[in-house]
Amino acid sequence: MTVSTQDRSALIPLLQQVQVEMGYVPREAITEISRELRVSTSDIFGVLTFYAQFRLTPVGRHQVKICQGTACHVQGAPLIIDAVEEELGLGDGGDTTEDGEFTLEKVACFGACSLAPVMIVDEDTKGNITPDKARRMVRKIIKAQAKKSAVSKNNGEMKNE
Repeated sequence: MTVSTQDRSALIPLLQQVQVEMGYVPREAITEISRELRVSTSDIFGVLTFYAQFRLTPVGRHQVKICQGTACHVQGAPLIIDAVEEELGLGDGGDTTEDGEFTLEKVACFGACSLAPVMIVDEDTKGNITPDKARRMVRKIIKAQAKKSAVSKNNGEMKNE
């Protein structure tokens, strides 16, 4: 890194850069930034945990975001969250599936209250979601991934023959 050891103002931009490049901020990056900027790792963790934009764990290939704002909550967001967690096998507070395919993020508010409840899967925003619709959206991606994997596997077998 090419940062002055006294330039603490570079902390947030460096953390943002790491997150863009890696998808999250790993412990190794925190240690390196701490050394470069002469900022304690606990101060860095304070920044990372204060701002919701930062992640300390890798995100899945597919991101499912569910609004928890007042309008969405009243319209059933908690039931949608439960349905998606069950569909993905998430529990015990985990937000990313073991296979790294999905990350579930509960968002304070999307600002799309007229569409409540709202769910975003990757870049696809859907309103008036029900638990069943949410399950179907997730299953559709899982099915597409399985099909894609099967095609890749079959193409590999054909090349080996």
